Amino acid sequence: EIHKPGILILVLSHLWSRCWMDALELALKCSSLLKRTMIREGKEDYSNSSLLLSVRFNDSDHLKDPDLYSDKSDREQDHEESDAEGLEKSEESDSDTSERQDDSYIDLDPNEHLRETSYMEQSHEELGEAGEASQTETVSEENKSLIWTLLKQVRPGMDLSKVVLPTFILEPRSFLDKLSDYYYHADFLSEAAVEENAYNRMKKVVKWYISGFYKKPKGLKKPYNPIIGETYRCMWLHQKTNSKTFYIAEQVSHHPPVSAFYVSNRKDGFCVSGSILAKSKFYGNSLSAILDGEARLTFLNRGEDYVMNMPYAHCKGILYGTMTLELGGQITITCEKTGYSAQLEFKLKPFLGSSDCVNQFSGKIKLGKEVLATLEGHWDSEIFINDKKTGTIDTFFNPTPDLRQNRLIRCTVPPEEQGEYESERLWQHVTRAINNKDQTEATNEKFLLEEAQRKSARERKAKCEDWISALFEQDPVTGEWHYRYADTRPWDPLNDLIQFEKDGCIQTKVRHRTPMVRSGSLISLSNPATKHNNRLRKKGADLSELQSAIDSIKQTQEDINNISALRTRTASRTESTSFLQQRDYVVIALLILLQLVISVLFK
Repeated sequence: EIHKPGILILVLSHLWSRCWMDALELALKCSSLLKRTMIREGKEDYSNSSLLLSVRFNDSDHLKDPDLYSDKSDREQDHEESDAEGLEKSEESDSDTSERQDDSYIDLDPNEHLRETSYMEQSHEELGEAGEASQTETVSEENKSLIWTLLKQVRPGMDLSKVVLPTFILEPRSFLDKLSDYYYHADFLSEAAVEENAYNRMKKVVKWYISGFYKKPKGLKKPYNPIIGETYRCMWLHQKTNSKTFYIAEQVSHHPPVSAFYVSNRKDGFCVSGSILAKSKFYGNSLSAILDGEARLTFLNRGEDYVMNMPYAHCKGILYGTMTLELGGQITITCEKTGYSAQLEFKLKPFLGSSDCVNQFSGKIKLGKEVLATLEGHWDSEIFINDKKTGTIDTFFNPTPDLRQNRLIRCTVPPEEQGEYESERLWQHVTRAINNKDQTEATNEKFLLEEAQRKSARERKAKCEDWISALFEQDPVTGEWHYRYADTRPWDPLNDLIQFEKDGCIQTKVRHRTPMVRSGSLISLSNPATKHNNRLRKKGADLSELQSAIDSIKQTQEDINNISALRTRTASRTESTSFLQQRDYVVIALLILLQLVISVLFK
């Protein structure tokens, strides 16, 4: 009985240490799960915490479980799922969720043929001159009557997205094609990705942004409204870095008209994604084409996102005066990680302004609230930068003939290799009629395409079916559109060989096969619903596992608290028990002493 409290204390101490080690083990497992989740999202910030845990617990032999520090079981499960789905890509990786293991490398067959899309150099390109001359249009009497007929159908403030526009104002290419004009100087982004100074990186990003506007058609022209399901792809060759920038776009919605796009150059360390909702407003003698949406530029090696919006196009002189097209609006480019931002403004020509007031541009580059530099000039010609610290004024951007001559070479897919819904092939008859100045034929061909789209929409509505995009998927929470095959891993020169594109899927040829832990599978484009369900199922399983681990830690903490309380009560009982035993000894001694005294007195 005397040793029971001590034994109980030893048992409780053992249980305490056991629960403490269980808690550490659960924490490590959660760290491993968090590591895999962050890799799926393209984040690399977990490395320091993982290294700290590895160093701190490296001497604990009972924690050296091989599955504790690797995702072997999950990878085996994902490998089985991918086999069941019929994936046969052993050397190709297009996922941002790859995790490399030393024992998974295999030798690359040097004779293996790369299955990729064939591209050819762009044969023809139209470039308007700087200034107002290339942005005006003299309308013939015949076309003026068409405009008057059109204006009878609309009223000021009306959205023109559902109004059929005459073909004489159309630029013979799709809006998806026009969005690619911003990447003829993607080499500015290649330079920004390796720039160490955050302020200089922001300046290069702004320079790239401005470079996308000087390429404009001659006259007042509007590109085709893309048909739902329409796609466009092209790429640019970077001679200096021996890399390629790929551009993929798709019309993911018709009402409202939403165009999603994705641009990737993993070797040079950047990608751009976003979606644009095109809206038009009629104001009587003018109308505005508003591009509502954001683009997100990401530098893969730095984890920096630059979020930016787009200016609107303003056309005036519809009823009287000269029809003129301008750009206007406030633009912001922000990088939350570095704190740098840029505020840009495209200015419309004042009513009494001179020719020098056309295409005016101004801006500020800031760090927090501090203005570091200001920009002034014309967006289609020379722009100057005034550094506030040094007071120097230099040329920031100027699309000189030399710069235009040395910009990146754009390559497109040959028409015979394009899919049925690729822009150039889809609109080929309309384009040919416009180039031949046959407006009647162009109108008829355009009507046939639009009527086929309406018929498909009616059939889907009758069957209660929703349109499913082939290359992009919509986030149900934010509503944003994301490219299904986005790969935001930094380029690995030891393993990554070449980036290429096949059937709208941007992929990477690797030296060694790597097990894939997928956020989106490489299944055929013909079954996007299956890929989406697999992705959601995998994310749901990860969340369930993480929630289970959190519940286990909470339970362990409760057990530890209960043990602490029990240990406290046991200690107090032990002290109480010890006190009672001492009192008994004193009573017994007093009784013995009293007995001796009585015995002596009565002798």
